[in-house]
Amino acid sequence: MAQAPPAPSARVEARSPDLVAVGTVQGNRMAVHLSRVLDNAPVGNAALAVMLRGTTHPAVAEADGSYSIQTPDLNLPGPASIEFLVTFGDKREELKGTLAATAEGEPAGDRNSSRQLGWWVLNFAVCIGFLWLWSRRKSADN
Repeated sequence: MAQAPPAPSARVEARSPDLVAVGTVQGNRMAVHLSRVLDNAPVGNAALAVMLRGTTHPAVAEADGSYSIQTPDLNLPGPASIEFLVTFGDKREELKGTLAATAEGEPAGDRNSSRQLGWWVLNFAVCIGFLWLWSRRKSADN
């Protein structure tokens, strides 16, 4: 049985008037998807560098049209300011964002699962109580 890829431990989104960069972190690797705002078409012919914690990391173009960097700086705790330095054609753009990490040991999609479960239980109990009262009233009217 194939195992699902691990959930990203951090995510960053940065925009300019022309471009959008979305980076997802898994371990010490960040995959960056760069696209145009106008038509959401991927930008695969650009030179991309990522400035993270004061260090510039050149990105490697991947076969699927994305870019990637690999650095242990991605595993450091806390949010981090990120700049995507994009050069394509004769244009150069800087896209700024903040890398927001999820809590240690907590999957990205399960942040409020226990709270949500509590609400479901409460709603279910209220519905059962309402139906019980309604059925008692119906039997009392007969």
